[in-house]
Amino acid sequence: MGSILVTGATGQIGNALQASLANRDAVFLSREELDLSQAHQVRETLNMFPTPAAIINAAAYTAVDKAEEEEALATTINATSVGVMAEYCAKHTIPLLHYSTDYVYAGDEHEPRTESAPVNPQNAYGRSKLAGEEAVRASGCAHLIFRTCWVYDATGTNFLNTMLRLGAERELLRVVADQIGAPSYAQHLADASVAALDAAMAMESFPAGVYHMCNGGETSWHGFALAIFEQAQQRGQPIKVQQVEPIATIEYPTPASRPLNSRLSCDKLKQTFGIALPDWREGLSACMEAKEQNGWN
Repeated sequence: MGSILVTGATGQIGNALQASLANRDAVFLSREELDLSQAHQVRETLNMFPTPAAIINAAAYTAVDKAEEEEALATTINATSVGVMAEYCAKHTIPLLHYSTDYVYAGDEHEPRTESAPVNPQNAYGRSKLAGEEAVRASGCAHLIFRTCWVYDATGTNFLNTMLRLGAERELLRVVADQIGAPSYAQHLADASVAALDAAMAMESFPAGVYHMCNGGETSWHGFALAIFEQAQQRGQPIKVQQVEPIATIEYPTPASRPLNSRLSCDKLKQTFGIALPDWREGLSACMEAKEQNGWN
């Protein structure tokens, strides 16, 4: 098996993939090395490397609120450049693993969505990610599109690290309690992604398509915050916060609309590859352990 080329190497999932592929032949490209905001340069950059066995695209525009003002840029990064990458994969007959989001759905249902549920993104970020999915499919390349939600890791700019910072500074926090999903630990996503790609490439017929991939169980952002503070205190971290008040989404307006329901059914992933990610609480424990090992930086 040849090398695996990974884009977005310094992002949350990209960084986790470096650990997942530590003992494999892999090439990791940062944004400086492959800038998806420059779509015309993507094919040229890819052609500088020997043809890999597969590409994992972990690069994305993920500033959800800022995308409301920069939808053209978000679409270039999340769709146009992804399409160029997919065309490269089709030309060289290699698979593309690409990440998408629960934001392609309206989020107004009450049950976990399956992959066949109607898509209806409610913000610019979601529209750009859906356009990326469509570009991958249109290329005709062998592909795995993994829709995930609420991604976090030990070091990135994310909800977990924001809560730890604010929880050490303030006695009262107000956190949204009516958005429901599954916090998904980047390392668990990366490990499962590599396992699924390996399985897909070993199959007689490549199982191309969209799959949901997230940690098990569900909670609200408020529930996630409470669990973060509980684990931090158990690990001896100075947490100042005394009260975490649950609030409704309407009380915390943001430029981009967020789905109230981020629940994703991951049954298809399990049925196709035999893969099921651990419960979100296990993901949180693993992430907090990683933070502890790294000196809480």
